Amino acid sequence: MRAWLRENSLALFFLVLFLATLVGQSIAGHLEYNQELEAHGDPAISWARYVVSSHFGGAVMENWQSEFLQFSFFIAATIWLVQKGSAESKKLDEAGLQTDEEQRVGEHASQRSPRWARVKDWRYKVYSNSLLIVMSGIFLGTLFAQSVTDWTTYNADQRDHQEQAVSWFTYVRTADFWEKTLQNWQSEFLAVGTMAVFTIYLRQRGSPESKPVGAPHDETSSSV
Repeated sequence: MRAWLRENSLALFFLVLFLATLVGQSIAGHLEYNQELEAHGDPAISWARYVVSSHFGGAVMENWQSEFLQFSFFIAATIWLVQKGSAESKKLDEAGLQTDEEQRVGEHASQRSPRWARVKDWRYKVYSNSLLIVMSGIFLGTLFAQSVTDWTTYNADQRDHQEQAVSWFTYVRTADFWEKTLQNWQSEFLAVGTMAVFTIYLRQRGSPESKPVGAPHDETSSSV
């Protein structure tokens, strides 16, 4: 058990942080939502009712979809694009899909390689793009979930103000939807861009996200 915890400590650490902050968000959001209900003369709801509401679901999905969009773009961009001196970039002469030998697929795979990396048919093609496929799939799924939950909340507000509800297709073309969406996207792109640039000049000893402390600024990638 001790060995398993050590070998999976990074995933477990972020899982605990994720669950703690998700619960914290639900508690804070529940309090805020009930304050809004009371201000409008409506009865408060329970925490259990709140966590299955569109208000909470929309807030969660807005963050999730932007995070997976960030990773999808970063995974795709770093195939072909490079940044001289950055620990987040491949070496300047390694841009592209690389050779089968470098990727250790097909006849260059070992017995310990994933099974789908040892064949050269549709399974290989799917597996060789599986990270981007899954990340993009989660992004699209959470973006759709966000649009549905925010649409439900939007129509509830419309009814509260004696205004007409709108269709989902109409809602996803509104400023309300895109303001909520783009405010998350721009922050994610800013974070990725600054990380790529900061790792040219800044270091963190022991982190795989950093070049070695003594590496020259113009040395690209953390692989030395």
